[in-house]
Amino acid sequence: MKKIIRISLFVLGGIAALVAGFVLFIQLRGIPKYDVTDPGITITGDSTMVAHGARIANNLCLECHLNRNTMQLTGAYLPDVAAFGVIRAANITHDKEYGIGSWTDGQLLNLLRTGVKKDGQYAPPYMPKFLHMSDYDIHSIIAWLRSDDPRLQVQGVPDTASEPNFLAKFLCFVAFKPLPFPEKPILTPDTSDKVSFGKYLVQGRYECWACHSQSFETMNMFEPEKTPGFLAGGNPIPDMEGKIVHSANLTPDAATGIGNYSEEGFINCLKYGKRQDNTSNKYPMLPYTHMTDYEASSIFAYLKSLPAVSNKISR
Repeated sequence: MKKIIRISLFVLGGIAALVAGFVLFIQLRGIPKYDVTDPGITITGDSTMVAHGARIANNLCLECHLNRNTMQLTGAYLPDVAAFGVIRAANITHDKEYGIGSWTDGQLLNLLRTGVKKDGQYAPPYMPKFLHMSDYDIHSIIAWLRSDDPRLQVQGVPDTASEPNFLAKFLCFVAFKPLPFPEKPILTPDTSDKVSFGKYLVQGRYECWACHSQSFETMNMFEPEKTPGFLAGGNPIPDMEGKIVHSANLTPDAATGIGNYSEEGFINCLKYGKRQDNTSNKYPMLPYTHMTDYEASSIFAYLKSLPAVSNKISR
């Protein structure tokens, strides 16, 4: 019996040592680096393209990268991704040392598509990767990044380093990897087909599905619709005070989703943060004021075409 106990303790000790060693390895290794690919593309955008990129960026990039005190794009603390540690967005002004002033268009495009930065560092899951965004849309964002927008002008403000926790490092080791750079052109779908266009907006341009599915940890980047709890909400996201807010169910379920919403009510909710029951959206759901009514209407049409999922969200 004593021999069995000694063997058991030895085995358990070995397992504990392996686990401790693995944890230490992940902690010390940190977020991995990868080879950098520069597609060698130069983007020349006209004023229409820059304006289009600005409109998309106002709905996407500013939420994380805008310092609300200075109104410059030097980065900010991101409370809504606290599950991954103490995370801060980067300086994306034209500064060559601290911002993106020395980046090529190809390096920017590679980051936005694959998640690999200029120095090879992988951008963890809290930095969106736009695998399904059309070439025109993503090129327009880069054209805007090169523009004379006052918020982008040179600001020599160094980044305050993020402090990713073990979960972030572990996921970047075993689950989240750089996405493949698209081999073929990605076109914007026919905008006259509201369901098809709305699907693109939800999955490609604005990536609504990422927040409004079950969890950031189980996202299927290649096939969003196979993500657990796709658009049925429940993703636990901290607000500004660290209190957990669960994302809303966007399927057309009448009792727990948007089944009773009118198109006008949905547009008001999405663009101005006013729900149909006269309450307001909570952070991190910010108003998409730069979105057009037609875009919001198309999103509504696509969401109404989905299967209804009963998932009551605690808010």
